[in-house]
Amino acid sequence: MKVTEHIKKANGKTQFSFEILPPLKGQHIQSIFDNIDPLMEFKPPFIDVTYHREEYVFKEVENGLLKKQVVKKRPGTVGICAAIQNKYGVDAIPHILCGGFTKEDTENLLIDLDFLDIENVMALRGDAVKSETYFKPEKEGHNYANELVAQIEDLNKGVYLDEELLNSSKTDFCIGVAAYPEKHMEAPSLDSDIHFLKKKIKNGATYIVTQMFFDNQKYFDFVKKCRKEGITVPIIPGLKPISTKKQLNLIPHRFHVDLPEDLIIAVVKCKDNKEVRQVGIEWCIEQSKELQKAGIPVLHYYSMGKSDNIRTIASALF
Repeated sequence: MKVTEHIKKANGKTQFSFEILPPLKGQHIQSIFDNIDPLMEFKPPFIDVTYHREEYVFKEVENGLLKKQVVKKRPGTVGICAAIQNKYGVDAIPHILCGGFTKEDTENLLIDLDFLDIENVMALRGDAVKSETYFKPEKEGHNYANELVAQIEDLNKGVYLDEELLNSSKTDFCIGVAAYPEKHMEAPSLDSDIHFLKKKIKNGATYIVTQMFFDNQKYFDFVKKCRKEGITVPIIPGLKPISTKKQLNLIPHRFHVDLPEDLIIAVVKCKDNKEVRQVGIEWCIEQSKELQKAGIPVLHYYSMGKSDNIRTIASALF
């Protein structure tokens, strides 16, 4: 079932969903199931599975020379999605990136997903490779997420890259995209960011999931701004509980979001990360309750591969 259909079927009741990471290469898929199992009692209508693009590593060879190698540390997104749908009967949503894919790669991936009865996809530009400062698309790939959305929507209309195909079948993907209540780090302004978000919606996206935030007012203001600009699709908030002191610096640096002063003070006062984890859980519960009260259709949690704190939060809400 499509995400938009899940929302309609819920009739105004707030639903619970979450995002998982593929395991590191060499680890068994059971590690994924071990983190999903404790969350299934809350009846998630869908589970997101991230895609992690390649990294470049340099290994020493003969005569002290360095050889550049391409490594994928977390492969398996498509296989995990198929396994989730088979094991749990829950819709799995693979993330699809511009980075690391040609248009042909993307089309073939979408064909595989269609064959597996995966109905939803999350279309993202993706980050730059860690060794590069700025994002660089593949030679025959997409520069921006709105272009990726357009390609997926073309397939939904039966339009393939090979225009000579006869009797081509249509796919039927529900397309999700990302948004940033505090603006994308590369955007010159929030208004500019929303301008490009509108392009993604115009090209075929039917729902939005936001970057994490810790101040609900920033989410509410962002939604209001989007509605004023004519964006009418569901805007699902992305939430993450803080769990370590290190994240006070890491989250603003990596995700370019602000932390409320009250949250910072509470974390700084903690003696250890066990206390930080409890502060993070309590803060996220209060955030979630306010969003529930506002009638938000889905609360989406970034689990980062661990489910214990997400389960505690969900227990208080769903």
